[in-house]
Amino acid sequence: MTAPKPLVVVGDVLLDEDIEGVATRLAPDAPAPVVDVTQDRTHPGGAGLAAALAARGGREVILVTALGDDAASEAVRRQLRGRVRLVEIPLTGSLPVKTRVLAGGRPLVRIDRGGGVPGEPDGAVREALTQAHAVLVADYGRHTASAVRQHLAAVAPRTPLVWDPHPKGAEPVPGARLVTPNAAEARGLCPSPECGASGGSRSDSLRAHAERGAALAERWQAAGVAVTLGDRGVLLARPGDGTPMLIPPPYQATGDPCGAGDCFAAATATALADGALPEEALQRAVAEAAAFVSEGGAGNPALWRTTPALPATGGRGSDPLALAEQVRARGGTVVATGGCFDLLHAGHVGLLDSARNIGDCLIVCVNSDASVARLKGPGRPLNPVADRARVLQALGSVDAVAVFDEDTPEQVLARLRPDVWVKGGDYSVQDLPEAESLRAWGGQAVVLPYLDGRSTTVLARRAARAAAR
Repeated sequence: MTAPKPLVVVGDVLLDEDIEGVATRLAPDAPAPVVDVTQDRTHPGGAGLAAALAARGGREVILVTALGDDAASEAVRRQLRGRVRLVEIPLTGSLPVKTRVLAGGRPLVRIDRGGGVPGEPDGAVREALTQAHAVLVADYGRHTASAVRQHLAAVAPRTPLVWDPHPKGAEPVPGARLVTPNAAEARGLCPSPECGASGGSRSDSLRAHAERGAALAERWQAAGVAVTLGDRGVLLARPGDGTPMLIPPPYQATGDPCGAGDCFAAATATALADGALPEEALQRAVAEAAAFVSEGGAGNPALWRTTPALPATGGRGSDPLALAEQVRARGGTVVATGGCFDLLHAGHVGLLDSARNIGDCLIVCVNSDASVARLKGPGRPLNPVADRARVLQALGSVDAVAVFDEDTPEQVLARLRPDVWVKGGDYSVQDLPEAESLRAWGGQAVVLPYLDGRSTTVLARRAARAAAR
């Protein structure tokens, strides 16, 4: 598998602070809850969060943003170091800080402070944008997009550009591949009379959202507008097209939605960088946003580990590394298995069902396209890794999928540290190079019975013979 294509994120970085605690009483001088603080953490928000999310799978990400000499800017630099490459625009003033106070996981109040004015971009900004396979504009109304607008307009005709707008921000440059407002932003940017969403259309009906999206796409000269609708998914509208596409989430996610829009926009842009069609990119982004919310949103500490998390593949809501740690923390058994899974057949399904019954979660380690080609030879894989992972994720036995690029999954196993490693009956434990690795942390490799006569190679030969008749 070739390296992920580079992505440039342009936009306003914030410093997000979450003060968490417990509220069991009211203040004596006012009917306000008293919060006993248990945890206080900060992380980059806005374009900084979007860039960090885009870089989770090892992708090269360049973040073009305005930073100053204040403490908040230094905190952002420190936390993004090693994750993304910064191309800075000078900031006059201080970086905005957004503080949430939460009790029992629920926000009580938000406090915003700080703010500055971006300066002029230099040649490094133009150079970064010319290298991009896709561009994401994460506009938070703090004028970074306006400062870089001329350069963005120059690359939009030839580079996929996703624009995540803000009511106080600049309009997208003409030629954007996708613009991603949420429902409230779309209503504010395009009032009903202007967009034709009156005449009997309720403001929150799919028809109203579609009319607004199409009108905005025409006004902005964008190829499409994807209006995010929370737990209803995303509605893709195009200029002059009366039939929108609705992309529902793969499951109803419950969790902290803070940062879900950044995750959605980042996933859309990264998919376009890899050559996906807009519809395919949005499907992937909806799944990744649902997983992001289920894992705790922007407040999930696993997002900001020193070692980036294993690339999640958008399954039923589980990042593989985070899932393994959660199951271990509650005393459960982590089971993992691996393979190419090029053409999923009855032997695979039986193995996965049996493996899942051994423990409390099943993580499937899948060979990348390059890894399959080295192991199986020319013409393989028959299906790209994104398709193979998606089919696996649809199985009720599979809780998460991790893709690895090496010939064996030893590196990914060293990070997952499963309690049990499972292979089919055409192996013996002595033949498994992973068995020795498992012993290092007390894990056990086992072999499960396998249905004879079922293999991808047999299926492919049978299909080739049938086609030749």
